[in-house]
Amino acid sequence: MASIATRRGDGGQTSLIGGERVSKSSLRVETYGTVDELNSAIGLARSICDDDAVRASAVRIQCELFKVAGILATPASLQAALPPLDQASLDLLTSEVHTLENSGEIEIDWAVSGASPAGAAFDMARTICRRAERCVVRLQESGEEVAPKILAYLNRLSDLLWLFGRKLEGSPGISSLRRINGKAGRPWSRAW
Repeated sequence: MASIATRRGDGGQTSLIGGERVSKSSLRVETYGTVDELNSAIGLARSICDDDAVRASAVRIQCELFKVAGILATPASLQAALPPLDQASLDLLTSEVHTLENSGEIEIDWAVSGASPAGAAFDMARTICRRAERCVVRLQESGEEVAPKILAYLNRLSDLLWLFGRKLEGSPGISSLRRINGKAGRPWSRAW
């Protein structure tokens, strides 16, 4: 059996899918590495979550993020051979966002995270997802091609992760920033 310790990366280089060697500091590596970090953060959140519906969504999302990271880890010239991130995945995230927004269970407001470990963990995953979005934008702005729908997928996912955090934090109003110390605050953008 081959060892994972190949030593090929000891000099600061890694291989993209297809074999091209690049610096570990390349923007493409940073981008798919951030998606990998996001996947792990969602896994941690899922592992401490008691809500079956949120857990089921989280594991599905983790599987989709493997596809996203794989696409990002592939040079643009070879991406045509990969199955694309499909519209159905994006549509399902959008549907879940709308369902949670309209459930009446969640106060759509900024919150101080930490009323529950799982809610705080999903909030942490949301911030990593937003960083992944910024990496994708930088990758695009650097002239690299990024597969269609990846940016929209991450944007929608960050909204959903925020809603998961709010749902798991407990009853509406418990952790709302507008209710801290009994004072009404100014409304904020929902998910940043």
